[in-house]
Amino acid sequence: MADASTHPWDDDKFHEECGVFGVWNVSDAAALTALGLHALQHRGQEAAGIVSLDEGGRFHSHRGRGLVGENFSDAKVIASLPGRAAVGHNRYATTGETALRNVQPLFADFEFGGFAVAHNGNLTNAHALKRELVRRGSLFQSTTDSELFIQLMAISLYSAVEERLIDALRRVQGAYSLVALHNGALMGARDPMGVRPLVLGRTGGTEGVPVSWVLASETCALEIVSAEFVRDIEPGEIVIIDDSGVRSIKPFGRGTSRFCIFEYIYFARPDSVMEGIPVYETRKRIGQELARESHVPADVVVPVPDSGVPAAMGYATEAGVPFELGIIRNHYVGRTFIEPTDQIRNLGVKLKHSANRAMIEGKRVILVDDSIVRGTTSKKIVEMVRAAGAKEVHMRISSPPTTHSCYYGIDTPERGKLLAAQHDLEEMARIIGVDSLAFISLDGLYRALGQPGRDAAKPAYCDACFTGDYAIPLTDTRDNTERQLSLLHATQ
Repeated sequence: MADASTHPWDDDKFHEECGVFGVWNVSDAAALTALGLHALQHRGQEAAGIVSLDEGGRFHSHRGRGLVGENFSDAKVIASLPGRAAVGHNRYATTGETALRNVQPLFADFEFGGFAVAHNGNLTNAHALKRELVRRGSLFQSTTDSELFIQLMAISLYSAVEERLIDALRRVQGAYSLVALHNGALMGARDPMGVRPLVLGRTGGTEGVPVSWVLASETCALEIVSAEFVRDIEPGEIVIIDDSGVRSIKPFGRGTSRFCIFEYIYFARPDSVMEGIPVYETRKRIGQELARESHVPADVVVPVPDSGVPAAMGYATEAGVPFELGIIRNHYVGRTFIEPTDQIRNLGVKLKHSANRAMIEGKRVILVDDSIVRGTTSKKIVEMVRAAGAKEVHMRISSPPTTHSCYYGIDTPERGKLLAAQHDLEEMARIIGVDSLAFISLDGLYRALGQPGRDAAKPAYCDACFTGDYAIPLTDTRDNTERQLSLLHATQ
């Protein structure tokens, strides 16, 4: 879990997973990696790190808590990371405390040389694997599940680096995309279902400029370093990038893709393209579907900024109702602005959002947001809009009701704290204080993504947070439940 001070005003939102970035054969690799991490800052704000590889085969590392700019704006820091290859990571803690020992990329010295790895996602058998490895004598240096890749490679009987990595990946369950760097190559990998994103880009290759390669969580990180998008890394694919080019291996066969559907709703940056689908246009289509399904008479459509903006635009266009910025977001509330005491925490929504009274007063307002988690923030925003003089407040949500926790790399509350898991629609509307509440249907969400609807027998996406359909085994969760039951029986 994250430190409370990291996001004091956002504790009622899903939090981004992590961002990974890697470059090969480019001058100032660390500087380019820092730029890439800037573009991926939305995927994690707790910590950032870069490991570079210099011409002599030596690794250099700088990791720190806080934002990318807080760690890599100093030219001396970048200068301490020489080399033409580097990997970087933005962290949002889904497992492990936010301590420096957990900040990635993680690094280890092997018989074959140094190895650095940066991981986005969550392993669902991490506890079971860690117990097994500790019994064998492994010494863990962190509390993050990402270290399992290094520990499993360490006990592998294979000699080649890529074979050790394959051996490790065969043992883990869960969702992951990762970038790794060793003395001979930059490597990237996605889990067999492709839940977490990873893309390949390139620069150079013309007029005598050598080809450079980039791996990143999103295409927006390619744009900032002027890299051309080549393709998505496929589910279950491992790419090895060295001076001879890009080589692909698929040791797990062709799996069923279950890309995270929440990337389109909230996580990805709007200017990214995920699995060939533009995120911004998709969010507008989600808003259009939402309007078709649940519109009520209104005077104005107002987004809850910033994530609700594209969906609200689509809603307003479809419904023929004016779109207005009836809520203004303050972008300058930093992590260290005020210690989040209970009294200040209650003012958190007002610190981040202000009602634009001129656009709201006396009007029937449709508020569009991307999700409802606990409902506490939604309630405060509705109170703020009513205090600004709204005649009616109707809330429309551009995702289906979130009824289940995510175990694949998104920090979500336990199910008992999810509002939609505990209350029906009418109760939720009463708790939040709106005149009406509606979510997009699951089929409507799939239609916005170009599908005829959700095929229950073969869903195109991972939508477990809405359905409880967990495609990847939840070994640790099952083990924990069994342990709790055994303890319960033992006390009876």
